[in-house]
Amino acid sequence: MKVLILNGSPRVGGNTSVAVEELVKTFAAEGVETKVVQVGNQNIRGCIACGTCAQKGSCVFEDAVNELAVDFEQADGMIVASPVYYASANATLIACLDRLFYSTGFDKTMKVGASVVVARRGGCSATYDELNKYFTISGMPVASSQYWNSLHGRLKGEAAQDAEGLQTMRTLARNMSFLMKSIALGREKYGLPEKEPKQMTHFIR
Repeated sequence: MKVLILNGSPRVGGNTSVAVEELVKTFAAEGVETKVVQVGNQNIRGCIACGTCAQKGSCVFEDAVNELAVDFEQADGMIVASPVYYASANATLIACLDRLFYSTGFDKTMKVGASVVVARRGGCSATYDELNKYFTISGMPVASSQYWNSLHGRLKGEAAQDAEGLQTMRTLARNMSFLMKSIALGREKYGLPEKEPKQMTHFIR
């Protein structure tokens, strides 16, 4: 089992890293391999809707997104972690996810997804919902925990004092490990769910 973790914070070793480190430790105890990539401090531009990826099979911009596509395809699950800015995720992370999910043509069905958000105080649930939408449009089950996956802290390292938040991270990693392993067994016995030809309805009057 492999999980790709994207750290959307521009600050290396910040409070988002506190959440990620707790996840990594718990996954290791569950026998799950992790790869953490810090994307929040990288130079990643947004999608320009050029459509080149449909012919090329990858994004037209050669940066971290195309590198992440390889890791994403090989992973059994993905966690996206972000600080909260104006009740939303880090803009660089959103640019990365827009392009990563849109430009990759491989089947993401039954890869497990989860989002983690970190804030001083408010905006966590809005950001949590925003990030989970990448998974739910892609046939990816979303792993749950004992609470919405949030951690709180303002100054660097302060999130380590959020005992409930850290427990939520550990519970998430355990639940996600169980879900990925269960899906692997189900795929072996039953295969993946049947897919219908995609219907596209355009709301033009």
